[in-house]
Amino acid sequence: MALPENLRYTDEHVWLRVEGDTAVVGISDFAQDQLGEIAFVDLPATGTSYKGGQEFGTVESLKSVNALFMPVSGTVLEVNETLESTPTLVNAKPYAEGWMLRIRLDAPAEVDTLPDSTAYLSLLRKG
Repeated sequence: MALPENLRYTDEHVWLRVEGDTAVVGISDFAQDQLGEIAFVDLPATGTSYKGGQEFGTVESLKSVNALFMPVSGTVLEVNETLESTPTLVNAKPYAEGWMLRIRLDAPAEVDTLPDSTAYLSLLRKG
């Protein structure tokens, strides 16, 4: 299981990579593995704002439909439109081409409250 150390994670298995005053959001390798083959990703429109913890979309696999929760407060700047035609990129490359959103951070300090890779791994081991 891939677990990049430069990311922050949530208990709902969403990752966040900070890039200046913006961040990229996706689901973890663990999440995509648990879901199985991704068949559809429903993501919000650009310009939509969310508070941390608020539902921003869904990911549908052959097994189930799961809600996606925003890791921190932010406004959607870009949506990975490639996922409309190739949702399995989430399975193949969850931390690269399988990213979901680029957001503008509304409260950058919230990032520090998210688990780092060590804490996330500990969470996974507790199961």
